[in-house]
Amino acid sequence: MDIRRICAVYYSATGTTAKVVRTVAETLGEKLNLPVEEMGFTRLEERARTCDFTERDLAVIGSPTYAGRLPNKILPDFQEKLRGNGALAVPVVLFGNRSYDNALAELCALLEVGGFHTVAAGAFVGRHAFTDELAYGRPGWSDLFAAKEFGKKAAEKVRAAEEIPLPVRVPGDPAAPYYTPKGVDGEPVNFLKARPKTDPARCCGCGACARACPMGAIDPQNVARVPGTCIKCQSCVRKCTHRAKYFDDPAFLSHVAMLERTFQEPRENEVFF
Repeated sequence: MDIRRICAVYYSATGTTAKVVRTVAETLGEKLNLPVEEMGFTRLEERARTCDFTERDLAVIGSPTYAGRLPNKILPDFQEKLRGNGALAVPVVLFGNRSYDNALAELCALLEVGGFHTVAAGAFVGRHAFTDELAYGRPGWSDLFAAKEFGKKAAEKVRAAEEIPLPVRVPGDPAAPYYTPKGVDGEPVNFLKARPKTDPARCCGCGACARACPMGAIDPQNVARVPGTCIKCQSCVRKCTHRAKYFDDPAFLSHVAMLERTFQEPRENEVFF
């Protein structure tokens, strides 16, 4: 197949998805001797543009897993702004050591509908956005090594292909419901209205949290205000160097405690061709 460009496309609020997507894309570029173009899809202004690809492109497209699927508030941008036009695609999802459930199946199906041809797919473990107690330090060296090996095998498949391959098959149901969060008592919890709080004693007013928010939900003139939609991605918490941002919603904290108690056993990365 006459591929001329590798593209790394990712929504990555806390940076873990970006690490894996970059690694896979750079490996593909190295093995196929092709240039790699990076296309962030995290910030509002990045998702405002339409990304048109061609049949000469191979795009590595990544997203974190939110409640077992793709982030529902980002999903419309994936559907409307990524146009395959016959390009090959390698879907990648990150998950925080619980499960990727149906996220990879959803991403594969979305890309196929959007004019891409999926050739390989992978689900990789990354530090959970809510807590350092789950998959701390991941993706680490061994995970990125696995991502490189995945990229090498994907490159071999592309190099050997004489015609458009059949869609890659992955586990999961693209139409399945979202995972229902539970608290420490095992009962469902709802923290949709939870918003990050700001410790005035720590906040220096730099505005990094507002700039980092993928939804533009934080008031840049008064970062203690969150008038927009918060998707609990933790970008503001993770990006604040003064540790001034935090969540104190009881339902949210109960869910985090449940995750920490239940999903400590390290999960493995999974790849499909």
